[in-house]
Amino acid sequence: MVPTSTESIEISEDALARAAKMVRVLTVDAVRQAGIGHVGLPLGCAELGVLLYGEILKHDPQDPAWHDRDRFVLSAGHGSMLLYSLLHLSGYEISAEDLRNFRQLGSITPGHPERGMTPGVECTTGPLGQGMGNAVGMALAERILAARFGSELIDHRTYVLASDGDLMEGVASEAASLAGHLGLGRLIAFYDDNRITIDGPTSLSFSEQVGTRFEAYGWEVQTVDGYDIAEIRGAVRQAQADEDRPHLIICRTKIGFGSPAVDTSAAHGALGDERTQQTRDALGWTLPPFEIPDDARDAFLANSQRGAEVRAAWENRKAKALADPGVAERWASMLEGQLPADLDAVFPDFASDSNLATRQASGKIINSIASKVPSLIGGSADLAGSNGTTIKDESHIERGKFQGRNINYGVREHGMGAIANGMALHQGVRPFVGTFLVFSDYMRPAIRLAALSELPVVYVFTHDSIFVGEDGPTHQPVEHVASLRAIPNLRVWRPADARETAVAWTSALRHTSGPTALALTRQGLPTLEQEGVEEGASKGGYVLLDEPADASLELVLIGTGSEISLALEAGERLKAEGRVVRVISLPCVELFESQSPAYRESVLGDAPRLVVEAGVQHGLDCVIRPQDLFHGMTRFGASASYTKLAEHFGFTVEAVLEKARSLLT
Repeated sequence: MVPTSTESIEISEDALARAAKMVRVLTVDAVRQAGIGHVGLPLGCAELGVLLYGEILKHDPQDPAWHDRDRFVLSAGHGSMLLYSLLHLSGYEISAEDLRNFRQLGSITPGHPERGMTPGVECTTGPLGQGMGNAVGMALAERILAARFGSELIDHRTYVLASDGDLMEGVASEAASLAGHLGLGRLIAFYDDNRITIDGPTSLSFSEQVGTRFEAYGWEVQTVDGYDIAEIRGAVRQAQADEDRPHLIICRTKIGFGSPAVDTSAAHGALGDERTQQTRDALGWTLPPFEIPDDARDAFLANSQRGAEVRAAWENRKAKALADPGVAERWASMLEGQLPADLDAVFPDFASDSNLATRQASGKIINSIASKVPSLIGGSADLAGSNGTTIKDESHIERGKFQGRNINYGVREHGMGAIANGMALHQGVRPFVGTFLVFSDYMRPAIRLAALSELPVVYVFTHDSIFVGEDGPTHQPVEHVASLRAIPNLRVWRPADARETAVAWTSALRHTSGPTALALTRQGLPTLEQEGVEEGASKGGYVLLDEPADASLELVLIGTGSEISLALEAGERLKAEGRVVRVISLPCVELFESQSPAYRESVLGDAPRLVVEAGVQHGLDCVIRPQDLFHGMTRFGASASYTKLAEHFGFTVEAVLEKARSLLT
């Protein structure tokens, strides 16, 4: 019989002790070699790590990415040498030389784990609390997929190791609260309770009862001695047997265990030559650095063999299941990310929508493509009605009911961002999330990590400018589009109308190597009537109103989003006066910058430019030269109707014309 993820493998105490000692030695040697790094968590959690990779995890080092593997997240990413050592000893493609090059330029063992760089690393961690949120997203994705494909194909767990710092961060609290609400029973978290932070003992700032807090969230909580293998093993088996709620196993440990820095904040850094040697001596280790005896790997052999057998059996089950064309089609769409070739054809016809807000257009688009893209699953931070993120005729995900496609995140923007990243990391789900653009600040760390990790999350950010109106400057995002444009590998769309919004969604779904942010209006906008909108917008920027071929261009008006209508009307007025003017729509700066220089030059021309956007100028340097002008915001907004605000802040045709004429000679 092929072992399953719940059947027992027990490492002998001798093999476990030898492997744990090897993890500690590799850690102190690698940190000494680098001259920088964190030794405390790997020294303190070596036994737990060996138990995870030697007994608990369902994984196959020969195929680190097979879909039904267990996921392990090291949320406390500063302890990366624990993970790298375990992966190396388990047989992943991480060599002793890779460990020797810890934290070096070009190595696959960076200071904090990075997804896509190191085999076996599930996600990029380091900013504390994010990994906890990612783990919740992975556990949620597993339940969503199991509801669609059954336990024959989707049957795994998510494990996460978190530190005191992780559990202090608010993002972990937001994510844990939702995990408890949804009853994500296949999520098992280990809390490295060593009671030491960088500044000293946790008692300086952290005196709450963590277990009581998590019980209030709806988690099962157990407390164990972090060095009592029987206790840890028993706690894990108890957690695996209860799938009605997530699990927190509090492991009482000693930071820097086995070193002179034990139980002190000094273990958060490198030990230096003398204390590293003292640690090796205390462990009785005399081999040269990075020399690994064969018996150090004995603790991992049985579980690695089990993983290969379990994966092979799963591949057979998958092949049989995919013989059904319906299952195969759904699998290709969700797990392999295939999109319909005619994706554009399923969008609504917006010709008759003469005054549609782009948030409303986005909502219609989501519902038009939902049946064609079954992996599309999303929700909002308690703003679904305003964001237009509800997939109609689909149920909401609830405890024990994961067939739905709508997620109620509650007012938890930061947790929502981290959970969406976890779902994207898991694969099989194309997550989209929504909130007001001004609240993107609350989820910025998760957005940045999505960009760094090349995760295809879609952010539906509505109420995109001062034209939010009466809610006032607290809710008017004058700087947020610019702020998002500053994040590398994030595509930021500010579409001018429903047609450009459709292009933005098409681009977002086809873009699989990074996230996309859609900045959408609250107020209605006229639908563009020009030809070539779809083709032009797909390049991020294009000519919307052209000058005669034989004329000498005098002025270029560039607009984004709701300001395109101002630029167009001003351009038409100037043309009627006999001036030679071009109007450019620039819905996605990043996509436009990725086009060839020849294309960009053909669009921009060399005449003076006036750029119009109801936000701050930062982020538009690619189209604004010293001789050009910007018409936008230089201060926060005000509380009034959006029509009054347009007049007050100069977003009128007359104001645009006045500035445009100042560029004309």
